[in-house]
Amino acid sequence: MTFVVRNPYSTEVQHLNRNAAVTGEGATRKMSKHAATLRFEQLPVPLIELMKQCLLDTLGVSIGASGMAPEGRMAYEYVKSLEGKGESTIFGFGGKAPAAWAVFVNGGLGHMLDYDDVGAGHCSIATIPAALALGERKGGLSGRDFITAVAAGTDVMTRLDTSIPIPEWTAAEGWFATQLFGFISGAATAGHVLGLNEDQMENALGIGFNQLSGTRQMAVGASTHMRSMQAGFSGQGAVMSALLAQRGMIGDKDFLEGKYGLFKTYVRTNDPDWDALVGDLGTRFPLLQTHGFKVWPACAYTRPTNTATLKLRRDHRLKPEDVEHITIIGGHQNTQQLSEPIEKKRRPKIAIDGKFSIPFTTAVMMAKGNVTLRDYTEQGLNDPAVLAMADRVSYRPVAANEERTQYPEIEIRTRDGRVLRHKADGVPGDPKNPVDWELLETKFRDCMSFSAAPVSEAKLDRAIAMVHDLENLGDATEILRVLS
Repeated sequence: MTFVVRNPYSTEVQHLNRNAAVTGEGATRKMSKHAATLRFEQLPVPLIELMKQCLLDTLGVSIGASGMAPEGRMAYEYVKSLEGKGESTIFGFGGKAPAAWAVFVNGGLGHMLDYDDVGAGHCSIATIPAALALGERKGGLSGRDFITAVAAGTDVMTRLDTSIPIPEWTAAEGWFATQLFGFISGAATAGHVLGLNEDQMENALGIGFNQLSGTRQMAVGASTHMRSMQAGFSGQGAVMSALLAQRGMIGDKDFLEGKYGLFKTYVRTNDPDWDALVGDLGTRFPLLQTHGFKVWPACAYTRPTNTATLKLRRDHRLKPEDVEHITIIGGHQNTQQLSEPIEKKRRPKIAIDGKFSIPFTTAVMMAKGNVTLRDYTEQGLNDPAVLAMADRVSYRPVAANEERTQYPEIEIRTRDGRVLRHKADGVPGDPKNPVDWELLETKFRDCMSFSAAPVSEAKLDRAIAMVHDLENLGDATEILRVLS
């Protein structure tokens, strides 16, 4: 038999071999054993390469946020005021804090530009900051151990997400997967770094479960900085979970399959896909079919509209002055959420609102032919050419009798009377359209140019080289010292 691996940010669908005999019995223990005992030698070469790319990408978007996101400085200054033990580096700003508090800042920084990778939520920011922080706390972490710890955590997170049979479940139940699953996946990564045994890992994951949170209200309410702090809260909780388990604290033993466990309480399903969750642990890594990098710094649900708009712009050699009107038609329910109310979405006041606006981001793409970090600065948000284009963008839901599709359709009416339409069938950075090292390195350098503490080109070159050779590094945390 086969089952489908779905990616809410992509049209990519993978049919993988399924063992129909897998049940939920002992699921928590199986997952805990997997997280504790996974070894580098079990990882396929493509996954090792992906983990290295994820590290470079996460460091870039996190450090870039230190100089661009006001909430990043708020979090940093709060943690700095606590004057705790200096264990782990705070990205971008420098200095050290207790490991859990460093991850609180660093995890938050990871999402503040909304430029971090996607798949099962945002799995890298839920795991990589924890691995680096605890690696520093323990005095070093080999590149191989770092890769394995993050592979364990991201695998846990991906399996949790792909085991859910409910379409658009995050919107239906009101959760952010990054934060909800981040407490557990982050604890898996943190526990692996600390070398927890199977019993301790089971406790760490259970302690993480007891902290679950992450409502989507932060995305649909008034302007809020909380949208960026998902992995800050979960990362801090994950590190504490692993450290408490290391000291002997007992956590829930059946939080996956239990009566009041994750699926029944938070997802509200009695029948998750148990094979997707715990089948072929250590040999099948669904992250390889669901992961994507962002090439534009905005919410993942702006990518299909950016892709379609750019194609129409290029194929028909459109200039901004050629456009009479742009209509976003239908699509995933998040398309509508990111498009209405239209007046507000055309005039975002702060960067995070611009990144969660399809009309504004579409206007940027049509006006400039690209979307960059600078488009969400104060100057970018008030660019007259972009705002004039945004006034020509509207959203139209499909009729009740029409099929709602994953991706919306873009319709451009030109001043000379043409009506041009396109619907993307994939987006740059998804599994069907992977990006290469060159693009990720360019993105890394651009993000790093916004660091609160400037970093020289020579240091950037050195850090990139170290990431490329990560599996041979004696201490992966040395990369942080190079970038400080």
